[in-house]
Amino acid sequence: MKYLKYLNYVLRHKYFVFIECAMFGMFWHGLLHDMSKFRPSEFIPYANHFYGGGRDIKSGRDKSGYYRAGDSGEDSFDLAWLLHQKRNKHHWQWWVLLMDDGTTKIFEIEEKYVWEMICDWRGAGKAQNSKLTTKEWYGINKYKMTLHDNTRLFIEEMIGYKR
Repeated sequence: MKYLKYLNYVLRHKYFVFIECAMFGMFWHGLLHDMSKFRPSEFIPYANHFYGGGRDIKSGRDKSGYYRAGDSGEDSFDLAWLLHQKRNKHHWQWWVLLMDDGTTKIFEIEEKYVWEMICDWRGAGKAQNSKLTTKEWYGINKYKMTLHDNTRLFIEEMIGYKR
């Protein structure tokens, strides 16, 4: 049952992201968005984390809907989240390189992936029935994201966020 519930959520999320991407003429991005979530290495741990033991898709999220893997206490879910980030360029984490000396190198996100990321935020909000606008969600969560300065400025301009 948890697998069907998670499948339903993923399909709903993908539908809303596709609609958002289509508004920007990004049909291919919308169609291919989050396809890696159907891989067993992501699908099974995600279903177990979000729908196992009577939980739902809002489990482990803060009031804005943001969740930070690594704090989950489930190594299988944390690994699945890492794989998802590194398989999908619309996640800001894809553009962050942890260097061998412990420093971090932050790359500017390509514009098409910034747009997909924004569409992902909007689609996730709709799929989770959030009352927050994208601008409100970003205002709450922007400090959790490691972004190149140019990427951050572009995002804030596109969503109408005022500093």
